[in-house]
Amino acid sequence: MTVTATSVDESDQLPPQNAPVSRAARLVRLVPALAAALSGVLLYVSFPPRTLWWLALPAFAVFGWVLRGRSWKAGLGLGYLFGLGFLLPLLVWTGVEVGPGPWIALAAIEAIFVALVGAGVAVVSRLPAWPVWAAGLWIAGEAARARAPFHGFPWGKIAFGQADGVFLPLAAVGGTPVLGFAVVLCGFGLYEAVRLAVRMRRTRALRRSAAAVALLSVAVPVAGAVAARPLVSDKAENGTATVAVVQGNVPRAGLDFNAQRRAVLDYHARETERLAAEVKAGKVAQPDFVLWPENSSDIDPFANADARAVIDAAAKAIGVPISVGGVVEKDGKLLNEQILWDPVKGPVDTYDKRQIQPFGEYLPLRSLVGAINENWTSMVRKDFSRGSEPGVFDLDGAKVGLVTCYEAAFDWAVRSEVTDGAQMISVPSNNATFDRSEMTYQQLAMSRVRAVEHSRTVTVPVTSGVSAIIMPDGTITQRTGMFVADSLVQKVPLRSTETPATRLGILPEIALVLVAAGGLGWAIGAGMRGRRATEA
Repeated sequence: MTVTATSVDESDQLPPQNAPVSRAARLVRLVPALAAALSGVLLYVSFPPRTLWWLALPAFAVFGWVLRGRSWKAGLGLGYLFGLGFLLPLLVWTGVEVGPGPWIALAAIEAIFVALVGAGVAVVSRLPAWPVWAAGLWIAGEAARARAPFHGFPWGKIAFGQADGVFLPLAAVGGTPVLGFAVVLCGFGLYEAVRLAVRMRRTRALRRSAAAVALLSVAVPVAGAVAARPLVSDKAENGTATVAVVQGNVPRAGLDFNAQRRAVLDYHARETERLAAEVKAGKVAQPDFVLWPENSSDIDPFANADARAVIDAAAKAIGVPISVGGVVEKDGKLLNEQILWDPVKGPVDTYDKRQIQPFGEYLPLRSLVGAINENWTSMVRKDFSRGSEPGVFDLDGAKVGLVTCYEAAFDWAVRSEVTDGAQMISVPSNNATFDRSEMTYQQLAMSRVRAVEHSRTVTVPVTSGVSAIIMPDGTITQRTGMFVADSLVQKVPLRSTETPATRLGILPEIALVLVAAGGLGWAIGAGMRGRRATEA
């Protein structure tokens, strides 16, 4: 079968450009643009803290309806509107303390990737089995967003909105790319199934192969998720560990919490000492180790004796090692560091954050940013440096992989800890700068997906909430409130089995990018052959 640009159904084509256009017709022409933006908003609503994961399916179904049979230029514009509808509300937390400028700029830049995906989907929508190629293109767009610019920004991956969904077990099969591909394929397939059903009612004619592809696009992802259920388990393989997650709270929310650095350290030490008193009284089980959040000691304990004494006293009170989130300076480099603090030996191991946050922990294009707004440069006076090695702490025999805050969004950063021997994962974070926004819930959902992806217990110690303990099946067993001092103690399973997602690593993502490239190449080639035939 030869596919040409003229193979689109007549019902999908627009009227000739030279036809008289009434006011009503002009309004009708706005419908696709409005539908693209609103379907992007619908996709946003499917994300945490809401548990409406299934709304991603109609969101992509409407997006498929908007794009099918359009030119690549129309797809580019409609894709951009879809991206803005999705990313503007999703990322509103980035402007909580710095104003709307950076938030709008970030969403506008990230939406460019969605626009390019929209252009590609419009092109491949003329192909047989187009939902497959279109879903591959979406994952290719996510892969690009996770790598550029400034080392990428994967926030908003479709997989991160599926922590409560039926597709979640697919994370253990091929990580976030396979999970996201299944959701997008199901959404596009849903539209194609409805389109063909309507067409059959109108014409009583329908190709069996087209109907089969539409139905399989919906059925295969669901069947795959059901088949993957046995990969999801919370059984202990290497015994258990009793972990304590400490949330000390901060004096006040916002960027100026850093001005209260000593208070933040004291709060975490005080909550640890309170926990030690409860352990001594027999009210709480003795933990094997304690996990503090990122930035729990922004005073460098290696350079400040008072900070060292506070941490040392807390470790001695609880009587077990503590993983402390500190800001330290070594050899002129500023590092976001996790410090393993032994109650007897003091600091014995460290992990330096490798995926640091642009415009938060370092400032790209500093001179340009300063020319726009000097206040923004003052927020990041000195750039943090990157660590280079995975961080797996041996905490009383349990191997705990450290994934600091922003790193949880990056597939490679989490996977490297597991392949380096981690039997559980800790995601120490600091969300105090984002007040009571949805950011902490979005990040918590990421950790739930990572738990299933690698079949590991995940703990999330946060300065101001929400801190949580997550089982390897993605279930939250304990959580704190926001802006309260609290601690969570629980016996959790330790596991060493690697899921297919862990073993395969980046290969599923590469395969899906190749699917996208193959579909795009086929569509472009078919279009060129069609033009040559027309000219002949």
